[in-house]
Amino acid sequence: MKLSREEVKHLALLVHLGLSDEEVERLREQLSNILENFEILQKVDTTGVEPTAHCIALENVLRDDVPAPSLPTDRVLANAPDREENYLRVRAVLEQ
Repeated sequence: MKLSREEVKHLALLVHLGLSDEEVERLREQLSNILENFEILQKVDTTGVEPTAHCIALENVLRDDVPAPSLPTDRVLANAPDREENYLRVRAVLEQ
């Protein structure tokens, strides 16, 4: 499917792109090529093929969550810029 210059200019207007004449011509060729490739793909017989989001099965690769002892509070807060007892002290970010 070949796109016309007017169609490319209309698409550029819809997405708020300012294109030079050279860019319009280059995009016309590139977009036309992409659409021709999709026309070829539409000719492929896909009867009996289940629709999928991925071509391979996905599986969870996360490890099991195993509880472990926490770091000591003094070590965690050792490099804190401001501290109040066992907490980080931060500047308020909410308006009153």
